[in-house]
Amino acid sequence: MEQPTDFLLSRATRSWRRLLDLELRPQGVTYATWVTLAYLRRGGDGLLQKDLAQLLAIEAPTLVRMLDRLEREGLVDRRPVESDRRAKTVHLTPEAHKVLGTFDAIAGRMREHLLAGISNEELATTHQVLTRIVANAEQHFGSEKS
Repeated sequence: MEQPTDFLLSRATRSWRRLLDLELRPQGVTYATWVTLAYLRRGGDGLLQKDLAQLLAIEAPTLVRMLDRLEREGLVDRRPVESDRRAKTVHLTPEAHKVLGTFDAIAGRMREHLLAGISNEELATTHQVLTRIVANAEQHFGSEKS
C-alpha cells in the first residue's frame, strides 16, 4: 500500500532525526544540539537570537533554553547588541568549532548510509521538490499574518 506523500515526508524526517540522535548520543549531544550549532555556523558569527530561532523554525523561549545549556557547556557565547538592549547575538566558541567537525563527520556517514542507492539526479529532484514545499509553506504562513 502506497503511503500518502505528507505521511511519508513526516516519517522520513522523524526517522532521519531519530537515527542521527542515536549516532550522536555517544558524543553526549542530540540532534537539536547539533542542528542549532550547525545553523549558527551557517548563519554567520554574531547571528541575532531571533534570527536563529527563525532559521530553526522554533519559538524564542525554546531557543533560549537551548542556548542557556550550550552556553553552560562552553559552546556558545551571547553578547548584547549595543543599539538594542533587548537583542543578543550568538557566537560559536572555539570549542564549538572543534566539536562541530566531529558531529559533521557522524552526520555525513549517516547521510551516506541513508542516501545509498539514490542517484544524483533523484537527489536533485528531491531537493527541488522539498525546496518548493518549504517555499509554499512559508508563503502560506506569510499570507496568514496579513
